[in-house]
Amino acid sequence: MRKKLNLLFKPIEDKTIVWFEQKNEYTILENVTAELLEELNKGIEINTIAAKLSEKMSTPKEACIGFISELEERYFENPLSDQTETIIDLNTVKIPTDLEFQKFYKINDFIFKVEFSNEIELSYVHPKFAHLEVSATEHQHHFVVFIENKHLFLAVNNTIINGWKSNEIHFFQGKFSMELIQAVHQNKEEDWIGVFHASAVGNSKKTVLFLGDSGNGKSTSLAILQANGFTCIADDFVPIDAKKQEVYSFPAAISIKKNSLDTLLPIYPELATTAEYNFKRLHKIVRYLNPNTTDFTQHLPCRELIFIKYEKNAALQFSKINKIAAFSQLIPDSWISPKKENTQVFLDWFESLKCYQLTYSNNEEMIKTVSKVFNNDI
Repeated sequence: MRKKLNLLFKPIEDKTIVWFEQKNEYTILENVTAELLEELNKGIEINTIAAKLSEKMSTPKEACIGFISELEERYFENPLSDQTETIIDLNTVKIPTDLEFQKFYKINDFIFKVEFSNEIELSYVHPKFAHLEVSATEHQHHFVVFIENKHLFLAVNNTIINGWKSNEIHFFQGKFSMELIQAVHQNKEEDWIGVFHASAVGNSKKTVLFLGDSGNGKSTSLAILQANGFTCIADDFVPIDAKKQEVYSFPAAISIKKNSLDTLLPIYPELATTAEYNFKRLHKIVRYLNPNTTDFTQHLPCRELIFIKYEKNAALQFSKINKIAAFSQLIPDSWISPKKENTQVFLDWFESLKCYQLTYSNNEEMIKTVSKVFNNDI
């Protein structure tokens, strides 16, 4: 007897998105295939399902049995494991006391202290938050970043959260940001439906998310827009809450890649003398630009996603894209809550979105187009 899986099904457009709880993974299936998977999950016999499918599709029953058997083998006979390997026994790790660097930062009225074992660990965090640095003072939260046994560890308020290998720095940075946003807004990880690798630009009423592959111009477009009347809500790390599905402000600086300097230096001459960071393991050289807001309590609804791309000499192209294509691009670089209730909220929120593709080379045309999106004039 096949083991029942914990699944959610969400028909969107002409496909069905299926969520597998055991590994918090999503797949996109044809509607008929999703229906077969659902029937298998209910414990219905293959022969019964095949007879029904054969009549519906006017297909030989034997062919239907073969297809359904393949589905059973893929999803039930080799089920996804809900066990994760424990790489590190955190009980054996001690938080060091002889740390070389300490920094204090202030976000609104929230002050936190971060200690680092050396300059390398400092470079993973400090550049993004340097604009928030204050003198040593009383603080509400204490982070420690250190290396032991070739692993990078994060401790929060004397509790070790996790450790990461040298090729997992981006996971560490994501977890640091998650712990920070929870502390700032006084909530828990389960209060978010997800965190998205995007740039969030806003006005006083709503937020639009810019998405795209690394190097496509998300952060550059955000920097241009914040110089033209819009607000930087968040860059790279965009959290959305489960209760109202609103984008919350995140106070990190905007990450500016080297190839964007020619575009941005006329707008932000201070970038000429801003420190440059070469993150070899992340394969990028960046400088950091301060966001144009000091109110990091704001949170705004989001109803549009724009997959943006800067392409030299390209004519402006702006069009709606189907949501399944958008979903396929959104998920790989995102963290989505593993909580079933949050998954349903996320899928319902995603279904409500308008999704666009914007390719541009002229900044003024890009600004006008984004303004139309904000004004619901598309």
